[in-house]
Amino acid sequence: MALSHDPSWPRAGSWPAFESSADAVLLGVPTWRTSLSPTGAHATPAAIREALTRYGTAVMGPPPCDLNEVLRIADAGDVAEPDGAAGEADVISRVRELSAAAELVMALGGDNSLTYPVALGAGATGLITFDAHFDLRDGVSNGTPVRRLVEDTPEASRLSTARLDPTRIVQIGIADFANSVAYARRAAEWGIRVVTLDELRRRGVADVVAEALEIAGAGENPRVHLDIDVDVCDRAVAPGCPASVPGGLQAWELRALTRAVAADPRVVSADLAEVDATADTDDARTVRLAALCVLELLAGLASRR
Repeated sequence: MALSHDPSWPRAGSWPAFESSADAVLLGVPTWRTSLSPTGAHATPAAIREALTRYGTAVMGPPPCDLNEVLRIADAGDVAEPDGAAGEADVISRVRELSAAAELVMALGGDNSLTYPVALGAGATGLITFDAHFDLRDGVSNGTPVRRLVEDTPEASRLSTARLDPTRIVQIGIADFANSVAYARRAAEWGIRVVTLDELRRRGVADVVAEALEIAGAGENPRVHLDIDVDVCDRAVAPGCPASVPGGLQAWELRALTRAVAADPRVVSADLAEVDATADTDDARTVRLAALCVLELLAGLASRR
C-alpha cells in the first residue's frame, strides 16, 4: 500500500547519507551466520529502514518537537559482511569512525553477535542490556557477546581495547525458563547486576533505569553501550524474534526503557538485535517495534537538549 503524502506531517527514515558529522547515525550490521537458531536476521536492517517511513518524527512533549528539526540524523549504510573475524574488524573500525563524529551510533542488527564489535568500536566502558538471556555462553555465537566483552580476547588485545569490567554491566529483563543456573552463577560470580523481569515490573522503569545508569555509567569518561535484544518482549509482541517467550515485556515497556536510557549523555551507542524480518507476521509487528525503538533512541537523545 502506497503511503500518503502530507507536507505538514514529515516521516521518519530516508535520512541523508552520513558524510562527516551528525548528532545520530544509523549503521546496518546484519549479523546472522553464527546464530544458535535458524534466522534471516540479515534482512532486518533494510526492513527497519522501510518501517521507519511509516512513522512521523513528532514527539508530543510537552511541548511537541520534531526530531528532524532538533537533531541531525544520518544513515551510514550497512557493513556488507559483518560476520567472522574480518567482518567484526570492519564493524569495529566503522563504529569507531562514526563514534568520533556522532553523539549516538545506532546499529541495526542482525542477531545478538553484533553487540560485541559494536560495543568495542564505540569504546564502551559500561553495558546495559534489555534481554531475556544472559548471553554468557562459551564460543562465538549470538549467545556469547557479553562473555566475549568481559574476557580477554585476541580481537580486543589486537585492538588495544580493555576488556569490559563486569561490575559495569547491567542486564535487564532476564527471564525464568529462558536460561540455565550455570550462566546465572557465572553472572553472579563476575558481579554483573541482573534485574529479572519480575524485579523490573515490581520496581518500575524509572527506578531500574536510574540504577542501571549509575552502575554502567560509573568511572571517569564513561561510555555506555545499550543492547536492545527485542526477544525480551512477549512473543505476541515480538513473534519475529526466534527466542521470544510468552510473558515478556510489552511494547510500551521496551519503548519506555529505551527512551529513558538514551536520555543519558553517557550513552554513546546502541544496537537492536534478534529480529528476524523473514519470520515476522504479515503486519510486521516485530520490525515495526524495532523501528519505534530507533525513534525512542532519537527521542531520548533529543531530550538531552
